[in-house]
Amino acid sequence: MAELAESAVVRRASTRDATRAHVPAAGHPLTQLTELPAQQWRALSERVIEPNGYYLPDWELAVNATARGRVGASALGAWSASSELIGLMPVVSMWQAYKIPLPALVSADPYGSLSTPPLDRDQAEDAAVRLMQQARRAGAHALILRDMSLDGAAMKSFTDALQRDGLSLVVLQSHVRACLDATRDADELLLEALGPKKLKELRRQRNRLADHGAVAFDVAREPGAVMAALETFLKLEASGWKGQRGTALGQHAGDAAFIRRAAAALAEQGQCEIATLRAGDTPVAAAIVLRHQDRAFYFKLGVDERFSKSSPGVQLTLDLTRHFCADPSIRVVDSTANAGHPMIDPIWRGRLAIGDVLIPLRRRDPVIALIQAALGLRKAMREPARHLVQRIRKHREKSS
Repeated sequence: MAELAESAVVRRASTRDATRAHVPAAGHPLTQLTELPAQQWRALSERVIEPNGYYLPDWELAVNATARGRVGASALGAWSASSELIGLMPVVSMWQAYKIPLPALVSADPYGSLSTPPLDRDQAEDAAVRLMQQARRAGAHALILRDMSLDGAAMKSFTDALQRDGLSLVVLQSHVRACLDATRDADELLLEALGPKKLKELRRQRNRLADHGAVAFDVAREPGAVMAALETFLKLEASGWKGQRGTALGQHAGDAAFIRRAAAALAEQGQCEIATLRAGDTPVAAAIVLRHQDRAFYFKLGVDERFSKSSPGVQLTLDLTRHFCADPSIRVVDSTANAGHPMIDPIWRGRLAIGDVLIPLRRRDPVIALIQAALGLRKAMREPARHLVQRIRKHREKSS
């Protein structure tokens, strides 16, 4: 595969070559995330055309600092004539993302399954154009945007920007995942989604849970309460099948440091809350949720599997549904779950189209065909193992 790329071009596209200077209108097109002006990034996050809690600065900087397999990202920045940040795309080289040595830049994994880049709502198309220009200057022949919202305003901005140059994007893969329409009445929505028979069964399970003490649902919002609830979440997650699989956040020092740092910083901004369900004094389920503008993001769920017969994860999700439907500031909750998730899909019947997108940066570029072929080969080699893992996960998640 190495023979397919000119080494000089790959070096230019690699994030390892990022400069330590960040000059808005000049200099190297890639800069380290830590050297972006933090206030400019925060200001941009308040003006975005499409929310994404996973690219909020306090979240992504924490991921980039310590999270396993997710450090070392750089950024493409789009700047206005007045040196205002109007667009941002955290990126890694194609080698870092896929171990493929071809000249493309790939959206950095923000730990949550959404990489829609922040674009200024008043200058979104110009921001997309400038991000692509910066990618060209970095030596990239393509941008690969992973886990993009395909029907969102940011994707439309890139599509329109490409049309200026007679180019069009390629959807590499797509799927739909569950979301909650939080503008609806919760009880009406749940009855429509689950039906009276299933709701009756869930009430029976909740009553069984009450045998261990009064069932209480609460949401931590203040920084101190969030950090206390986070420790509860980490213990719950590590106690179950995620802990057995070795993927619980608290099991690895880098991941634990990331989530503690991110939760603390975002709680100060009112952008992170943790919901907990208790039976008496015993926490039986907890979930981390991010908030950005009129959207919330259901990041992770942890449950005490000793109570699996009472479906604690489902019970918590029902309470979260009512919580968000009663909140006029939230319009949509993105489950950020896998497609066909056995727990969330039957409850939240809204769907979001998500996919990986390849953006060519030059007309009639033969390198694009090489990039697509390499990605196709990689997918063909990994697909059988991925399906096996998904079957195992679905079996375990049904009791959550």
